[in-house]
Amino acid sequence: MTAEVGEQVTDAELAARFRRDPDQFTAVYDRYFDAIYRYVAGRLDVQAADDLAAETFLVALSRRDRFDPERGNLRPWLFGIATNIVARHRRTEARHYRALARAGTDRAADSHENRVVASVAAERVRPQVAWALTTLNQGERDVLLLLALSQLSHEEVAEALGISYGTVGSRLSRARRKLHAALDQEDFNG
Repeated sequence: MTAEVGEQVTDAELAARFRRDPDQFTAVYDRYFDAIYRYVAGRLDVQAADDLAAETFLVALSRRDRFDPERGNLRPWLFGIATNIVARHRRTEARHYRALARAGTDRAADSHENRVVASVAAERVRPQVAWALTTLNQGERDVLLLLALSQLSHEEVAEALGISYGTVGSRLSRARRKLHAALDQEDFNG
């Protein structure tokens, strides 16, 4: 049942093996972890990628009986799981920013988001800035927060996110426009 040295085991064979013996799932992890990690890191950030890529494989292991090799290979199945986990992570993050915006200036806890907001605007506009952050897409928010929070250079942000230097600049420019528009709208409404 073991493959000869250098022989590539198919996804269907791997699936049959890990259904019988969950310990065989390590071969799936070894084969696809790097690709899943790079994908999650590209969608979010390197720190989240560690946890969410690992979570992808935990979910896949727990659902291994649901994998149907007739519907496709392991790779797209794993990427589908990872995409759902990334989406859930983003929804949680967006809810957090909305809660931060609603909390107003009386929020005493010194969180990472509070430090970003405090560095972007004066204390009295913190709720508006937190709300404005929710108007950004994930890529724009990642660039802005890496620049503001971590004080990374444009080059370092590009490296951290696996994007080009020019993409960092364009995302930052769009983020600034959106923040200004959202804050102007909030000033008008407030």
